[in-house]
Amino acid sequence: MNFTELRSGSSVEGSEIKAFRSETQGDKYVYLMAGVHGDEVEGVYVVDQLFQWLKEQDFEIPMVVIPVLNVDGYRAGTRVNSHGVDLNRNLNTECWESEASEAKYFPGSAPLSEPENQYLIKLFEKFTPGLILTVHSWKPIVNYNGDCEDLAKFMAERNGYEIADDIGYPTPGSLGTYGSVNLKCPVMTFECPTLSDEITLKQVWQENESAFKDIFNAEQYERFLI
Repeated sequence: MNFTELRSGSSVEGSEIKAFRSETQGDKYVYLMAGVHGDEVEGVYVVDQLFQWLKEQDFEIPMVVIPVLNVDGYRAGTRVNSHGVDLNRNLNTECWESEASEAKYFPGSAPLSEPENQYLIKLFEKFTPGLILTVHSWKPIVNYNGDCEDLAKFMAERNGYEIADDIGYPTPGSLGTYGSVNLKCPVMTFECPTLSDEITLKQVWQENESAFKDIFNAEQYERFLI
């Protein structure tokens, strides 16, 4: 697959937020992204490995890839961005809340107050998402929002992860809610194991490699682009 680098976004500190679009275009796109939380290096690594593999394939899939959304947090090793905002609580969902149970979930002064999410929404407006694949790290789980339980089961058969349509606590302003409700677009949130579980980045990728590659090898994405 051939990818073109899109006009980059700008973080709080003025760092580039890179995004890439496939040469193949369409009415809807598969989004692949990581680094919403800057300290979740496992997800960034998995997306990088998958992105490099996709570049070697001959697929004709409309895609947008965002390797790291929270570039400042990634550089600093923090969950939040440089304003101390959790980008996964800052999207303009109907359920957005100004209060947070912990500082690490701070949703910002207002929905979409952060430049990183403003850039993400601009991409969504220009390249309509049909399916969003976002990779995090916490505990092994395949979380799905919207009509994609079948895809969650498909992946769980390959990585052995638990499937859930709810991670057990409220996530107002999250991408899962924004995508599935605001955009009517299914969102798959993959929670990889963390390095604190005494697992290497290479091992995280190895246990997820077939699950991710088979989405494309078996054309599991197709129905989301109709």
